[in-house]
Amino acid sequence: MTIRIGYAAGAYDLFHIGHLNLLRNAKSRCDYLIAGVVSDELIEATKGIRAVVPLPERLEIVRGLECVDAAVAETHADRLDTWREVGFNVFFKGDDWRGTPKGTELERRFSEVGVTVEYFPYTMQTSSTALRQALSVLSAPRHATQKNG
Repeated sequence: MTIRIGYAAGAYDLFHIGHLNLLRNAKSRCDYLIAGVVSDELIEATKGIRAVVPLPERLEIVRGLECVDAAVAETHADRLDTWREVGFNVFFKGDDWRGTPKGTELERRFSEVGVTVEYFPYTMQTSSTALRQALSVLSAPRHATQKNG
């Protein structure tokens, strides 16, 4: 019987229930789960945004989860480079990638090296993007709307 070594990559910035759901679901479908925490530089290069929580803190948060067996910094833009470095045979991703050109290419490239891609439902009601937008609104300067007197 082959041991299923899973890999679940993510920025895990502004950690929320969607992240936890992905990692819990991934752990339920493999024997050993490695969480790839995307580096600050790679987030900026691929998404054009800066992480709110620095990489060492995000790694510590993810490592502290019972469902995660190991957490590593993901520093490669090419997931095959990550696979060569880390070693896994199942790659977990949110289903917002399913059927997209990126997702199809990822599946094709991983299938060539014996890695399967499994998708989990994307948590629509909570996302890092929505949290960033809410923080932006909350931190915007407030203008006085009432006159003194």
